[in-house]
Amino acid sequence: MCYAVPVIVFIDDVSGNVSKQWNKHHVVYASNANLPREMIEKEFSVKFVSSSPHASPIELAKAVCDSINSAAQNGVEAWDCKYDEEVLLLPYCFFFGGDNPMQAEECSHNGLGCNLFCRTCKVGGTKAHKASEEGFLELFSEGPLRTPHETDAEIRRQLSMSVLPGAQSKVDSARQATGVWDSGLHSIIHTLIEMGKQLRKARPDNSQASEDAIRKQLETELDRLLQPHSVDDWINPLLGLAGVNIHMDTPTEILHTVLLGVVKYFWGQTVHIIEKAKSLALLEARMESLAVHGLNLPAFVPAYICHYRGGLIGKHFKSLAQVMPFLIHDLVPQDVLDGWNVIGELVVLLWHTSIEDREVYLACFILFYGVALSHCCCRPIYLGPFKTFSISLQNVHRAFSSPSQNSTS
Repeated sequence: MCYAVPVIVFIDDVSGNVSKQWNKHHVVYASNANLPREMIEKEFSVKFVSSSPHASPIELAKAVCDSINSAAQNGVEAWDCKYDEEVLLLPYCFFFGGDNPMQAEECSHNGLGCNLFCRTCKVGGTKAHKASEEGFLELFSEGPLRTPHETDAEIRRQLSMSVLPGAQSKVDSARQATGVWDSGLHSIIHTLIEMGKQLRKARPDNSQASEDAIRKQLETELDRLLQPHSVDDWINPLLGLAGVNIHMDTPTEILHTVLLGVVKYFWGQTVHIIEKAKSLALLEARMESLAVHGLNLPAFVPAYICHYRGGLIGKHFKSLAQVMPFLIHDLVPQDVLDGWNVIGELVVLLWHTSIEDREVYLACFILFYGVALSHCCCRPIYLGPFKTFSISLQNVHRAFSSPSQNSTS
């Protein structure tokens, strides 16, 4: 008997040790996506794969994918204790987890600062276009989807630009316009650009090498830098991974997008209003009087939340999203209270553990997400990235669930 085993690969950057808080290193974990949600959340179901303070996330991902592909080709023999027989396991990459910056790097994307700021599609445009009425409305719809093939071609185009005159501005403009940036080739492109600047400088005798000679020298240096590999070995391996569309197979990470995004900054605005009215002590007293037994909350400590109100983490914001409307109903303006009401609905939808009708669920989600953003973001131009992440979340639900088993984790 053969079993296909979908593997969830999670890559993140963490601090190295207690004494050196920012001694950063990258880690890779893996989970079996066949496990039920109740089991996959357990610590023993998350397996450590690799860690390095030196290797980049893409280099680690390449080694992991090579191992998974090798196991898929040869199979892994195991014993099925339920049916009392030997079986063959065929693993494959299911999707890649991580926070938004890490997933952008996995997609060879330059992040939210570029014109086409979404790693999944090509929504966006210049700053002036996004600030216009037409451009702003476009942010609320899905653009043409990115494909690994197009991203690979753009990376190669940027590499070829690095030997041209004015390479720095050409490459920077291409990254800003397309949103494509490959961490694997970044050092090589940077080296070629700096070398080209030096070669094109005027000599002491005011002479200058011909452009053909400079380009030939840069191409020779490029071949040397690539050795003993080819360009294919340096480009992000996830773009060519069989069975994976990395732009679609990086599900939106809702901790940073929602709890540490919309909810965190709306909490800051709300606390500012309450502090200005000198009502923070009243807010803490109301928190102390809450009966939270039916809310399935972790330790809810009002004194800590109010004292360290500027340094809370995800679990605090998840708790606050459920109870804030009951605490501030007469302490803030109506529009702020409406915002918290919508945030409460949104958080409940995002942490659903079982979805009966996927399309109804997604319709409710996009409605409440849009309303939450309209209430909680004071600068409309920042709505686009969050809205695009919500569109990405819809695609993820459709891609990673089936009508017979629509469950989320």
